[in-house]
Amino acid sequence: MGTHDLVIRGGTVADGTGGDLFEADIAVSDGKIAEIGKVAGKGTEEIDARGLLVTPGFVDIHTHYDGQATWSADLSPSSNHGVTTAVMGNCGVGFAPCRREDHDRLIRLMEGVEDIPAPVLAEGLKWNWESFPDYLNALEALPHNIDFAAQLPHGALRVYVMGERGANREPATPDDIAAMAAIAKDAVSAGAIGFSTSRTLNHRTSDGSPTPTLTAEEDELIGIAMGLKAAGRGVLQVVSDFADPAREFSMLRKMVEQSGRPLSLSLAQNEKAPEGWRFLLSQIEAASNEGLPMKAQVCGRPVGVLLGLELTLNPFSAHPSFKEIASLPLAAKVEKMRDPAFKEKLLKEEPATDNPFMRSVLAHLHKMYALDRVPDYEPDPETSIGARAKARGLEPLALAYDLMLEDDGTAMLYFPFLNYAQNSLEPSYQMMLHKDTVLGLGDGGAHVGMICDGSFSTHMLTHWTRDRKRGERLPLSFVVKAHTQDTARAVGLLDRGILKPGYKADLNVIDYQGLSLFRPEVAFDLPAGGRRLVQRAKGYKATIVSGEIIARDDEGTGAVPGKLLRGAQPAPA
Repeated sequence: MGTHDLVIRGGTVADGTGGDLFEADIAVSDGKIAEIGKVAGKGTEEIDARGLLVTPGFVDIHTHYDGQATWSADLSPSSNHGVTTAVMGNCGVGFAPCRREDHDRLIRLMEGVEDIPAPVLAEGLKWNWESFPDYLNALEALPHNIDFAAQLPHGALRVYVMGERGANREPATPDDIAAMAAIAKDAVSAGAIGFSTSRTLNHRTSDGSPTPTLTAEEDELIGIAMGLKAAGRGVLQVVSDFADPAREFSMLRKMVEQSGRPLSLSLAQNEKAPEGWRFLLSQIEAASNEGLPMKAQVCGRPVGVLLGLELTLNPFSAHPSFKEIASLPLAAKVEKMRDPAFKEKLLKEEPATDNPFMRSVLAHLHKMYALDRVPDYEPDPETSIGARAKARGLEPLALAYDLMLEDDGTAMLYFPFLNYAQNSLEPSYQMMLHKDTVLGLGDGGAHVGMICDGSFSTHMLTHWTRDRKRGERLPLSFVVKAHTQDTARAVGLLDRGILKPGYKADLNVIDYQGLSLFRPEVAFDLPAGGRRLVQRAKGYKATIVSGEIIARDDEGTGAVPGKLLRGAQPAPA
C-alpha cells in the first residue's frame, strides 16, 4: 500500500464519459489520477466525499480573461464555479500582437466589445509584450489558480499588420494577408490554442466604431486559417450576425475545407429571427456529416443583460435628468430618485440616445424581470415587468424605476437578450442535445458591468439536471460530460475532462443537493478600483487543479497550480 498525495473517499462519481454514476475512491499522485475504485493506500490529504458528487473539473472554452490574467492570479468568477481550465481570446479581441502606439486603440476596442472600463485596463495592463509569443511569456510568468489557454485575436492582428487601414476596415491586400498568416502560424506554434474573429455589429469600440474585423473578406479569413494549417495546429472561433446566413456560412465552411482546422461558431436564438438557429445548425450538421470539424457553441440559459443603478446601463441611462446624477455615489443617487418630484420629471422625459442597444433595452422593458436573490434563468413570462405593470395599472418604465430602488439601490433587472425570444429555454434544450454543438458563451472575465454568465457551469447542474420546472431536464451524466470531456476535446485538450488513471487530476467535489447560485453582486476589486459583477455559488466542497485544492467550501485557498497551456495537449499514453 503506497501513499498518495490526495485520496477522495466514497464519492458518487460522474467521470465525464457520460456513463452511469458509480461510487468509488479516487487517488491522486503527482498531479495525475493514479487510481479509481477501492483505494487501499492512504493519502497525505484525504477528502470524505460520501454523499457528494465527484466530477472532472469543468472546461470553459469561451472566456475573456485576456486582461485579468496579466494582473491577477485568480481567474474568477469562473474558478468559483468549478472551472479548472479556461480558454480566453474569443470574439477577435485581445491585447497581442500590439505596437506601443496601438495600446489605447486595443483598450478602447476591449472596453467597447467586452465592457471592461478603460481605466481598469490602462492601470492593469503592463504591456511587457509586443508579439503574441511575448504575450504568452508574460502570462506564463504569473502564477494562476486554474489552467488557461489563449487564442490569437483577429482585431489585434489586423491592426498590428495594417495599422489605421485595419482599424478602418479597409480590405486587406495580398501582402497584408500573407503577413497575418505568418503571424498566425508563429502564434499557434508558440502556444496559441487557436484564432478568433468577430463579424457582429454588436461589437464596437467604446467610441462606437465597429470592430476592425467586421467586414474582413473571404480571402483574408481563409489566408489566416491557412497559417494555422501551415503550423498543423490550432482551432478557429467565430461570432457573426449571419445577416446573409447562407453566404456567411459558405465562407466559414471554406475556411475549414481549405485549412482542415476545427471551427466553432457562436449560436443563440435571436428575437429578430427566432428560428434562424435551425438553419445554421442544419448547415453545421451537413458539414459535420461530410467529415468537416465544425461545431456550434451554445449555452443553456439566456444571454442575459443586467441593468441597475450600480451597473453600466439601466433603463434611464439616456434620460437627461438621470445623466445629471449618474456619477453620484449609490446612496446619494438612491436618495435623489426617492424624491417624488424627481421621479415625476424623469418619467416624463424622452431618452436622448442613438445607441441601438440602448434603444433595444427601452423597447423590451416589458420582457425584463426583477432578478431575485436566488435567480431564475428561465422565468415565467407572467412575472415579467410587462405583466406585473399591466396587473397594477402602471407603465413598465414606472415599475422598473421602483424595482431598481429596492435593496437600497442594489437590485437588478434581468433582460434575456438572446435565447429567450419565445419566453422559454426549449430552443437551448434542443441545441444542447444536438451532436454538433458544444457548451460555450459563458464570457467569464468580460461584460463586467452588464453580464455575469461565467456561472453557467453551476447553472447547468442546478437548473438542467435538478430544478427545471418548465420542460424536460437533462441527465446529470450528460451535463457533466458536456462541460468536461466534450469542451476539452473541442479545443484539443485531450489530457483532461475524464476521471481515469493517467488523466490530469482536475476535479470537483460537490454537494449536489445543496448546490445553489446567488444573485450577482458588484465588487470593486479591479485595478484603479474598477467595478465588476461577481456571482457566488454554495456547494463546491472542493475544487482541485493538478491535485492541489484551490477552493474549499466555496472559498479560495490561495493555491496557484494553474498553468498556461501552450496549444493542444495529448491524451495520456
